[in-house]
Amino acid sequence: MTRNKPFSASMHLAMVLVLAVATVACAGKKQEYVERPVEELYNEAMDALLDQDYVTSTAKFDEVERQHPYSLWANKAQLMAAYSYYLNNLYDEAIIALDRFIQLHPTSKDIAYAYYLKGLSYYEQISDVARDQMMTELAQNTLGELIKRFPRSKYARDAKLKLDLTRDHLAGKEMEIGRYYHKQRQYLAAINRFKSVVDNYQTTTHVPEALHRLTEAYLAFGLENEARKTAAVLGHNFPGSEWYLDSYKIMGNEVAEPKESKPWYKPW
Repeated sequence: MTRNKPFSASMHLAMVLVLAVATVACAGKKQEYVERPVEELYNEAMDALLDQDYVTSTAKFDEVERQHPYSLWANKAQLMAAYSYYLNNLYDEAIIALDRFIQLHPTSKDIAYAYYLKGLSYYEQISDVARDQMMTELAQNTLGELIKRFPRSKYARDAKLKLDLTRDHLAGKEMEIGRYYHKQRQYLAAINRFKSVVDNYQTTTHVPEALHRLTEAYLAFGLENEARKTAAVLGHNFPGSEWYLDSYKIMGNEVAEPKESKPWYKPW
């Protein structure tokens, strides 16, 4: 009876080496670089984008630029890659890609859109007024720059609406801080916050309350003359508001009775 020969350690090592070399060779063939037509790559990226496969679309848009860096398609692919990041809620990556596009193509016909998309990437990250408002300020700065540089672009109108909302949000943050200081009886700090709203955010919805809170804070701080002036401004500009009714109650006959609303302006 013939016995099988034992499988030596040296033979086992040899087999492992052969398999390893074969695996590396196969892997090398799979990763072999093949240049493809730019239109084909771009269309595949767009198909992935329309299918909401944003990871694939971003990778394919990047491949367009990698394989054809000097083509017109490469410029479009850069912007579309940023858009894919934005749709995938990867706002930081979108902003980095847009900053790169703006730096490399400042005269592009799509430059206004790049600023708009960058502003949206910040805008989408705006948090509740109870939290830090850095993203609100960045959105405000970017949208403001878009409006200033490209006032006639088709994106300027929506940018103006969103800019108003960012201002209202920042005013809301000032109001929250002011209310906190007032509750802590830190009246001077509260006064500064409420005055900031009145002086810097006059077009926001927070102005009537800011004037009323300012009246309260002045009274609490012992500045009755300033309280009377502020209540008068509130009554002149927002006579029908609930905030003036509240100010009228705490001031008594020191201010005029509520009347019909008039346009808002600050007489001092």
